[in-house]
Amino acid sequence: MLDALRKGAGTWLAKLFIALLIFSFAIWGVTDFLQGFGQNTAAKVGDTEVSLLEFDRTYRQDLNRLSQQLRRPLTREEGAALGVPQQALGRLVAEAALNNTAQDLQLGISDKRLAALIQADPAFRGLSGTYDRSRLDQVLRANGYQEDEYVVQRRKIAERNQLAEALAGNMNAPISYLEALSAYQSETRTVDFLLVTPESVGEIEDPSPDILNAYFEENKAGFRAPEYREIKFLALTPETLARPNDVVEEDARAEYEQRASDYYQPERRKVLQMSFPSKEAAEEAASELAGGKTFSELMSERNLTNNDVALGVMARNDFLDETLGSAAFTLEEGASSGAVEGRFSTVILNVEEILPESTRPFDEVKDEIIQALATEQAEREILDLLDEVEDARAGGALLEEIGERFSLPVVSVEAFDQNGKSSSGGDVDLPAADGLVAGTFESDIGIENDVLQFGEQGFLWYEVDKVIPERDQTLDEVRNEVVSTWKSDEMTRRLNETASDYLTKLNNGTSFENLAGETGLEVRTEENIARNAPSGYFSQEAISQVFGGPVGTSAVANSSDGNTRLVLKVSAANVPAFDAASPAIGALDEQLSQQMRDSLIGQFITDRENEAGVEINQAGVAQVIGLTQN
Repeated sequence: MLDALRKGAGTWLAKLFIALLIFSFAIWGVTDFLQGFGQNTAAKVGDTEVSLLEFDRTYRQDLNRLSQQLRRPLTREEGAALGVPQQALGRLVAEAALNNTAQDLQLGISDKRLAALIQADPAFRGLSGTYDRSRLDQVLRANGYQEDEYVVQRRKIAERNQLAEALAGNMNAPISYLEALSAYQSETRTVDFLLVTPESVGEIEDPSPDILNAYFEENKAGFRAPEYREIKFLALTPETLARPNDVVEEDARAEYEQRASDYYQPERRKVLQMSFPSKEAAEEAASELAGGKTFSELMSERNLTNNDVALGVMARNDFLDETLGSAAFTLEEGASSGAVEGRFSTVILNVEEILPESTRPFDEVKDEIIQALATEQAEREILDLLDEVEDARAGGALLEEIGERFSLPVVSVEAFDQNGKSSSGGDVDLPAADGLVAGTFESDIGIENDVLQFGEQGFLWYEVDKVIPERDQTLDEVRNEVVSTWKSDEMTRRLNETASDYLTKLNNGTSFENLAGETGLEVRTEENIARNAPSGYFSQEAISQVFGGPVGTSAVANSSDGNTRLVLKVSAANVPAFDAASPAIGALDEQLSQQMRDSLIGQFITDRENEAGVEINQAGVAQVIGLTQN
């Protein structure tokens, strides 16, 4: 997705979007940037200006924050494509509108109070948990602020807060609003329902020829053969570039000697371990083993399975407890140890199988070593060859000429559609290069396309060889598909008609019990159905029907699987008692109250912007964003 965003930011469509984004600033009443304020100003609200420096800083901060969320740096063009500058400038204009109002009302704050607010900011606390002047300097430098500049900004924030507190500081949601919303959110309902299933409707027979022909003619567009394209490609990967024949046996043998430990397998043993709660219990069990009892019999007496005692196949160094490892490797195959005091408990060990040490001989691994050496050499050469191939492409060389020059195969694949499917419906064996299918259908025959990344170290060039246009298919070509689709549509129609008939009877006074007796269906009941909480048979559509009216409401809805219809009736509703002192209501109160405060302040800001007038320096904003046209 991020690669697509990076590429998309440079397309004509993105540039058009960005141009519209800049043009959208006109909603604030834009005037020419040379009228009313200087070229260093990004915007002006009344007599209050937003500097280009301030906009640039805010935009970069927002862009960095978004980059951290996406875990990769974003360019300014990508940020513009995502609407970041519009959001940053909109926020600064809103702040300027409040600053302008505060100035008109002659609001202010004392130096002493301002200093106390700055020193109380958690961002400026040092390791001791108290205000630290050096921490203040560090944070300001990191964010590109001078101290005097920050103090001015902090004073404006305090003045804006005075306005906000005066407007909405004590505004709380009405208790009736809380009660209504709480009832809406917490209400549950009980529903009686019938399930109308495909089995209850019956099997759908194949349509007659006349019906099938008519259905096909009405829906012919849905059975069109899609466009298919054939391509040829040339892949440059370490595997295709590797030349195993150039690796001499002496080099392979030297590599084998150097990596001898990779081909050596030490002795390993399949070990069982039975733990005991005490040394005495372990010694007692060891005595029973010495008297002729088998390890398996001891497991059965203690109700242990193989999973309870199996350690797996272990080399001596695999044991975390060296004592247990030493004990296990002194036993013969099939033998059991006495009581062994381990680091964590006393145990008895049993060796089921001994796998002797082994070394894979050179002749057995020679081919894979040669291939590995050839691939390593190819990895060192691949970037140089990439440049040569690109130069050849730029010079007009065809793929076949490049393949012949660099001994790389040019591969053709069967035609595929935009989903990578062949005409028979199967997946076409295409190289796993991102953008290959999409690029194929954006290109045309004989067009030179950009090289694609192929795997971790490979590259791929491709060309469209043939375009097979989409077309209408005959009924004979798609008969089975048409029959299947007709049956599916017919089943949907019959399910809907049957469910609607049942609902009509229900609404005309037939009880659920009588309706169930007539239809042979079972009356089911679902309790505690919550709003916006699909579960069981009840899809979100069905829940919307359940809560779409009062108790007694009846309806038809799709079930959660989409293949069944619910004929339902709401039989009861339950609304928990409203408790204004509960934590849940307290949290809801805070949420609603904050929303109301934000809404009121937002309306006030809009009014102040309209009254004072907003001017935007389009050229300056475009320059900061990086969209200046040369």
